[in-house]
Amino acid sequence: MMSAKQVKAEPAVKVEKTQDERDREMLNGLIARVKAAQVKYAEYSQEQVDRIFSAAALAANNARIPLAQMAVTESGMGVVEDKVIKNHFAAEYIYNKYRDMKTCGVIEENEAMGIAKVAEPVGVIAGIVPTTNPTSTAIFKSLLALKTRNGIIFSPHPRAKKCTVEAARIVLEAAVKAGAPEDIIGWIAEPTVALSGQLMSHPDVSLILATGGPGMVKAAYSSGTPAVGVGPGNVPVVIGDTSDIKMAVSSILQSKTFDNGMICASEQSVTALASIYDEVKKEFAYRGAYILNKTEAKKVGDVIQVDGKLNPKIVGQSAYKIAEMAGVKVPVGTKVLIGETDGVGPDYPFSREKLSPVLALYKAETYEDAVENARKLLEYGGLGHTSVLYTNSQNFDRAKYYGHVMMSSRTLVNMPSSQGAIGDIYNFALNPSLTLGCGSWGGNSVSENVTPKHLLNIKSIVKRRENMLWVRIPQKVYFKYGCLPTAIGDLEGRKKAFIVTDKFLYSTGILNDLLHQLDNMGIATEVFADVEPDPTIQLARKGLERINSFQPDVLIAVGGGSPMDATKIMWLMYEHPEISFEDVAMRFMDIRKRIVRLPELGKKALMVAVPTTSGTGSEVTPFAVITDEETGNKYPLADYALTPNMAIIDTQLVMKMPKRLTAYSGIDALTHALEARVSVMASDYTNALAMEAAKLVFSYLPRCFNNGAMDEEAREHMHNASTMAGMAFANAFLGVCHSMAHKLGGMYHVPHGLANAMLICEVIKFNSTDCPTKQGTFPQYKYPHAKAAYANLATYCGFGGRNDDESVANLIKAIEKLKAELEIPKSLKEYGIDEKTFLAQLDELAVKAFDDQCTGANPRYPLIEEIKEMLLNVYYGK
Repeated sequence: MMSAKQVKAEPAVKVEKTQDERDREMLNGLIARVKAAQVKYAEYSQEQVDRIFSAAALAANNARIPLAQMAVTESGMGVVEDKVIKNHFAAEYIYNKYRDMKTCGVIEENEAMGIAKVAEPVGVIAGIVPTTNPTSTAIFKSLLALKTRNGIIFSPHPRAKKCTVEAARIVLEAAVKAGAPEDIIGWIAEPTVALSGQLMSHPDVSLILATGGPGMVKAAYSSGTPAVGVGPGNVPVVIGDTSDIKMAVSSILQSKTFDNGMICASEQSVTALASIYDEVKKEFAYRGAYILNKTEAKKVGDVIQVDGKLNPKIVGQSAYKIAEMAGVKVPVGTKVLIGETDGVGPDYPFSREKLSPVLALYKAETYEDAVENARKLLEYGGLGHTSVLYTNSQNFDRAKYYGHVMMSSRTLVNMPSSQGAIGDIYNFALNPSLTLGCGSWGGNSVSENVTPKHLLNIKSIVKRRENMLWVRIPQKVYFKYGCLPTAIGDLEGRKKAFIVTDKFLYSTGILNDLLHQLDNMGIATEVFADVEPDPTIQLARKGLERINSFQPDVLIAVGGGSPMDATKIMWLMYEHPEISFEDVAMRFMDIRKRIVRLPELGKKALMVAVPTTSGTGSEVTPFAVITDEETGNKYPLADYALTPNMAIIDTQLVMKMPKRLTAYSGIDALTHALEARVSVMASDYTNALAMEAAKLVFSYLPRCFNNGAMDEEAREHMHNASTMAGMAFANAFLGVCHSMAHKLGGMYHVPHGLANAMLICEVIKFNSTDCPTKQGTFPQYKYPHAKAAYANLATYCGFGGRNDDESVANLIKAIEKLKAELEIPKSLKEYGIDEKTFLAQLDELAVKAFDDQCTGANPRYPLIEEIKEMLLNVYYGK
């Protein structure tokens, strides 16, 4: 018998963990890390939170294009350009709306009543992200969590997990860099239904923020964890007999084609009154929709719905592709498929939510019948979500009746639903959000657009509104030959003037009269004459050193665009040295809602602008461009704080402009006028300035070019035209012509005016359609009418034809004739850009032009491929 010491221990049996056990262990660890980070974050001050919120929004905004590209590539659904807008909205509009909202500590206090309200975070949030909006939803929920001091863990959709994780990672890195705890945002890298369920039911998860299909939202509410979720949308539209049919149809198409109809708030059906039914059909067909016949509608219906359920294969696909799947032939550019139908329910596939560019069309004899049909559609598949009415804006009774009958949290009046329902675009009073509550009608806990507070079911009846517009120009504008000395008299009482110009102008003695007048007024002067084309940050800092030493109370820019830009930058740095160019240069969709705004300038010094060229209009605009010499990055700044206080338009200073500069700057002024006239932000005020400026250019630019200094009358009119065009585009903004010109200048050093000259006719052709692929987005831009606007300008300038098409053609002929007189090259190839290099860089050039600040105001919102086509046409001179 062996002793105990002689007995050998049996080796331990190693038991492998199952995948489920490994997943649960991973999830528990992730939740523990985010919870620990959130406990730390809960102690942060409002100032710390707001700094993190701002940094995260900026980072998300910067990544809007690559994230959009990732989303489409990975999911195979949607439109890159539209997802760019959604990402941009999720960063800019959410930040703008809640930037000043108190979310930490005491947020409301009434000392007399003895009551205070204190904000505390809920803890760890489970963020459920759909495949339809995989990056914008992640950005939105991340920012909401950061603003409220919550941690968040994302469960992406398996078909879009990489782009969702990338969006969350970008926001997290920016937040941590700004001071947030390292694990405040987390994600499940390899999501499954089981893991999502475990996340939602985990005891350390305090709230579920769910966006997705009905099954996912129901699972969230059934998890036992408090949930804020949204239901499906089956948005019905009623077009009344007093509506603006052009606006109604254009708005519906603008919305329904946005991201190929994947937004849950997009229109699913249209009910039109019988008295206007045929006119509505005709307008849809004219604007690019395809009305299916009965046979075609049956085929498409069979593709929409399979075994009683929505066919996932059509979600986010184009109208053409869906028709192809159904075996129906439609034109390649078809925007939306429309099926006429007369029933609601499972036997009528067009009556359901389709998440694609497919619409049902109904006819109703009376307004009450139309509302009842819309009510049935909403009840069938979209209770609590959104409903839309098009009617005369003064039909208050109809709007109230519709809002009362419809069990929807949002009743939109006269606006595209996809863009209108998410808030803050077509009505500033509706909160911006990408999670739209449906209230108790849709089985949701909130009835409004999701924000930090959701306690009540609230119906919002929202009318489309053209919110305040503006015309902002320098306080004083002086003009006439030889007016400079007299105008400078307005500076009486100032002590020191710092003058910014370039070496050439300084050497010509052009400053002599100015310096003499300032000396007579007892104003000390210092001249900085080192400005070169494309001024740099390094140059501005050099000038700033002298400004700080001299301490002027007025800055005077004398020259063309470069001295103007340099002075504006020095002015900004002089008064606010803490400003970051990267932040100020951030693109914006609406200048009133931008993430970073400039403080008011002029407290230390006034700025006076004295142009010596007739083209840039910079003397009256809020724009400046500065280049970082070390990195090569250009920072285009746009803020009304940069508008000079005084502009002096003295013809004497432009009499000796060289012929080439006269040509290029003159065409630049004409392009400013043309783009301002058709901008989505154009107004009666800017139209008047733009059209008169264009007329003056056509009349007097050839004389300036041919007669030079011998034609004072022509020079004076051109100088005024340049400033008037500057005033127009300072307030209406520009378009895709300038977007492309900016990038051609940056990549190939094409002079700006020349680039505009070669591009403008191609852009006019691109914009002159009543049925664009995409319509520009701005509340006052009701339907595409760029062609009519061009025709209006052509007629005003004396080139009118028998109809709009002929007038536009005559306008293009007049521009081509003017370009020939000015000896403008006919193509980029003729100018000398290498063909191989151009073609190799074309994709990059198109993306950069698409992302230019000017693109957003173009009346036809361009796809990247469309920009490429225009650039190719201009390169070869087609």
